[in-house]
Amino acid sequence: MSIASLAQAQPSILYLRDGDVVLYRRSRSLLYQCRYRLADGSWVRQTTGKAALEHAIARACDIYDEARYRQRLGLAHRTHSVAQIAAVCCVDLRQQIDAKGKKTALNDYLSIIERYFVPYFGERQLETLTHTDIREFELWRDRQMTRRPKTSTLNNFTSAWSRVIETAVSRGYISERVPVPKLTSKGEKGKTRPAFSKEEIEQLLAFMEGWSQQGRLAVEREIRPLLRDYVEMLLYTGMRHGTEAMGIRWRDLEWHTKDGVRYLRVWVDGKTGGRWLIAKHKAVDVLRRLHARQKDICELSFETTFTERVPHLLFRFSDGHQPHSLVGTFRKLMRDSGLLVDGAGQTRTLYSLRHTYATLALLEGGADIHTLSKQMGNSAVMIERHYSKLTATMAADRLA
Repeated sequence: MSIASLAQAQPSILYLRDGDVVLYRRSRSLLYQCRYRLADGSWVRQTTGKAALEHAIARACDIYDEARYRQRLGLAHRTHSVAQIAAVCCVDLRQQIDAKGKKTALNDYLSIIERYFVPYFGERQLETLTHTDIREFELWRDRQMTRRPKTSTLNNFTSAWSRVIETAVSRGYISERVPVPKLTSKGEKGKTRPAFSKEEIEQLLAFMEGWSQQGRLAVEREIRPLLRDYVEMLLYTGMRHGTEAMGIRWRDLEWHTKDGVRYLRVWVDGKTGGRWLIAKHKAVDVLRRLHARQKDICELSFETTFTERVPHLLFRFSDGHQPHSLVGTFRKLMRDSGLLVDGAGQTRTLYSLRHTYATLALLEGGADIHTLSKQMGNSAVMIERHYSKLTATMAADRLA
């Protein structure tokens, strides 16, 4: 056997760039690995993805040069795609959602990231995106949604995009100095939701009293009284229907006394976080009806449900079960009462009760915008934007 026919031995470890790059191959792998030293002295390991030594050397040097260059620019030593950053962001969002235990705006952000950002941007890097890329994404998004989104929807998109960027910065994937283009937040102005007039509310309250006692099926005889109480509580507090209202428990109620007058105070936690709100005095009658129907607490005196801080849900059937939704029953109530559609032809929903509360509080209750914003869990700016036309009406006696 000649010397030329012998296979050339490959070195097990190779030092490059004055020892700042080390190339090696594990015993059970055909691919070369490398570790390289960053400017701060820390070491990073990474595969070259190459089996041939000459290719592995070239790749290791390229990895090292790119990492040092990115460090000088204030970037992470390795590139991360939008999809990779989004995955980390979604994990954080899910942990926050689980901690709250209820649906919040975070659910909307999560859905936007998974349904829109990841499919479109995928393996692209945040730091390479341009304003043109963002505009093209927005055109694609609008086609996917088959409509031009309203400002409220666009605000959710900008908040979700900011979450992704914040994740990249906090994890060191990009520097906070890197300019990442923002999404547009100006869209079509949403239509004012239909409300009830004062006369229509009186008509609705009177109609519900008899309607709630009717129903052929057992479930109807349970859900109709519950809906009546639910509707009245929304009208008397202005809280959001759904997660905010349905999450209230008896322990979230307490008495608040001021100047010898006792007020009902309710703790709600929903879309914008937790807050205390003051219910109208009529809400106490709603609570008494709920207390009388709930078998597991009706033996307690009404006052005891407050002092004992009973942990049970407020809006539920007599057996303790809470229905998934009251939307369908409310729509039936609207049809039966003849109040489904307002004068402009818009269909009323449960949210109309919240809009009605705000409208009547400004027009007849004498509430100012800042107090109302605290009660309803909105910013004063948002209240003023939606109800600015009412503020002039409120001051008609001073303006005319």
